[in-house]
Amino acid sequence: QVQLVESGGGLVQAGGSLRLSCAASGHPFSATYGGWFRQAPGKDHDFVAAIRWKDGDTYDGDTYYADSVKGRFAISRDNAKNTVSLQMNSLKPEDTAVYYCATTPTMFVTSPRSYDFWGQGTQVTVSS
Repeated sequence: QVQLVESGGGLVQAGGSLRLSCAASGHPFSATYGGWFRQAPGKDHDFVAAIRWKDGDTYDGDTYYADSVKGRFAISRDNAKNTVSLQMNSLKPEDTAVYYCATTPTMFVTSPRSYDFWGQGTQVTVSS
């Protein structure tokens, strides 16, 4: 069973930055991609970013972003530490949500239904 634990959320003013981290543990670790989703109150899980997470794979490190965060957010991974991080810059009030880390063994990175393991979520609040 894979366990994912997020950290790094909090309250920040608009224009500020936060860095979220996701630590993965457990065996077997069959993820192909690590992703970040967010859920605002009353809304579905929205795709934020994903990164190919296969050490030694030709495409290891390939990234995908939602249009709304391109140029502001950056996803990265550390294969040695089994962590995926999300650097969030130029934050806006509309970025306020609970952010979830998740992993998928598939290539359908934007669909939450493709992800089989999820963290508990971390709150990000951006004040105007």
